[in-house]
Amino acid sequence: MNSPALNVLFLCTHNSARSILAEATLNHIGGGRFKAYSAGSSPRENQQPNPLGLKALQAVGIDTTGLRSKSWDEFAGANAPQMDLIITVCDNAAGEVCPIWPGHPATAHWGYADPSEVQGTEEQRLEAFRQTLLAIRRRLDLLVNLPPEKLARQLIQTTARDLSGRT
Repeated sequence: MNSPALNVLFLCTHNSARSILAEATLNHIGGGRFKAYSAGSSPRENQQPNPLGLKALQAVGIDTTGLRSKSWDEFAGANAPQMDLIITVCDNAAGEVCPIWPGHPATAHWGYADPSEVQGTEEQRLEAFRQTLLAIRRRLDLLVNLPPEKLARQLIQTTARDLSGRT
């Protein structure tokens, strides 16, 4: 019998780049074992996913339909899906006081440099997004290829944190 998908929430400050890349990538490669979401601790008013991030995802065949920037408040309410794992992907969000998450999910920090801060030509900036996407993909490949027993509720905390040291 198949286990239900693990719900994974990727957090960043604005939910426009790294967390969006991680959400789309895990949903693409997760094989039904994972359901990924993303949110920001303080997305700007009218925040949208970075167009270069969307372009990087589309270039490798990852669907960007429905991706949007949103506040982590959407995932802290009673009607929100219960998360099994919450991963911060930027150092700012890692240091912030998070909401109390229903179900007390496992947490980990996988830090990545912000590709949206890279200056230069559009091609240089797009390359920064490609490199960040590649780094995220490498770590997510490790996660999705873990045997089911490593993803058991009591082990996921340690497993996710162990992956933070790998690229």
